[in-house]
Amino acid sequence: MDAQWLTQEQLAAWVRLVAVVEQLPGVLDAQLRRDSQLAHFDYYVLSQLSEAPEHTLRMTALASRTTATLARLSHVVQRLESRGLVERFPCPQDRRATNARLTAEGWRTVQESAPGHVATVREYVIDALTAEQITQLTDISDAILRRLDPGADSYGRYDAR
Repeated sequence: MDAQWLTQEQLAAWVRLVAVVEQLPGVLDAQLRRDSQLAHFDYYVLSQLSEAPEHTLRMTALASRTTATLARLSHVVQRLESRGLVERFPCPQDRRATNARLTAEGWRTVQESAPGHVATVREYVIDALTAEQITQLTDISDAILRRLDPGADSYGRYDAR
């Protein structure tokens, strides 16, 4: 099989994307661990619950919103439960399903950790870009996500357009 090699321009874009994908999670993790004793994914789970009605989601919906497998999410939620930040309980509408809910302590943790997290996102991503580039980044990310996760539609819930 003959490979369709990348052009110099395509290779330059790819190498830079890989560098961002590799470096950004470490920057986000370091800030959250330092300021809130949370991993970035822990914070992401808590933030998704904080935006849900009554701070509650079915585990399957939470997995979809965080693009996590149920196994990974269960492990993270168990860890957050042990810290008193989240509680799980049977879904009242379907006893076979499990809901996750942000506790009062979890809500406080989100409120306290959000400003530092947003400041870090601004410093390393948002403020490095023009308004036009932010629009382009959204469009580029959407195009890639459609290939990676064709059935997902949850990313659009943050669409400002």
